Amino acid sequence: MIVITTPTGQIGRQVVMNLLRRGAPLRLIARDPSRLARQVAERVEVVQGSTDDHDVVNEACADADRVFWVVPPNPAAGSVEKHFRDFTRPLCDAIASSGVKRVVAVSSLGRGVARNAGQVSASLAMDEAIDSTGVHYRALCAPGFMDNALWQAELIRTQRVFRAPVSGGLKLPTCATRDIAAVAADLLADDSWSGQARVPLLGPEDLSHDEMAHIMSEVLGRPIRFQQLPLETYKATLVRSGMSEAWAQGLADMFRGIQQGIHNAELRTSASATPTGFRQWCEEVLRPAIPPGAGSGR
Repeated sequence: MIVITTPTGQIGRQVVMNLLRRGAPLRLIARDPSRLARQVAERVEVVQGSTDDHDVVNEACADADRVFWVVPPNPAAGSVEKHFRDFTRPLCDAIASSGVKRVVAVSSLGRGVARNAGQVSASLAMDEAIDSTGVHYRALCAPGFMDNALWQAELIRTQRVFRAPVSGGLKLPTCATRDIAAVAADLLADDSWSGQARVPLLGPEDLSHDEMAHIMSEVLGRPIRFQQLPLETYKATLVRSGMSEAWAQGLADMFRGIQQGIHNAELRTSASATPTGFRQWCEEVLRPAIPPGAGSGR
């Protein structure tokens, strides 16, 4: 039995579909089971609740031997570190009391170099906590997700711009969530691996945000430009949108770390070069989200 967390999230839902195609037995922890597609709900076991609840996680992990773990974001959290601890402790306790043998989790690049890097540092602390249980563990260490550009689809559509608090010329790895989900599913379906290791997932190339804007322009057939936001402006915008001071500060600290190179410390190899390039992702995911001809051109 494989336990899947965040089964309606951008990575979790793809892991679920990948494993269902293989006929794997799945048990999903879902805060709101009504959000599961009918064709999924009919083929899985569901434990309703949150993964920061010890009873929920213990119930889900009973007689399970593999777990896919994601700490869900909470933009209202009063502390980034406490949020990650609260969502990691139930898993660690369940590992100690159940038959879970293998855990695959979504983590971050930056091990050994990230310092005070907000959500990145918190995710690396999660890895250390899971390591301490002795369970066989694979941490999927990802950079920024290509799919995060979809959060700015309306801005791209109406103003032909996308924004981030990094310099436009800084080359960075990016990874498509489909590739993270594919690696996770492969590991969860395989009961031969052991030990604890980090699995960097770096995409096929490093690109700057200026280069990404150029690719978007070619794929969408209209000029798209990148705009760098000062960190304080970025944080203030997040707080005005309703995000807690702590979560916004964590994201600002994370981007400060990215600007300083925490996502560039891992060298790309044939094993870490995931297949989906940014241009392919734009053609297959971004372009369908932004209708042809849409946008004011301002």
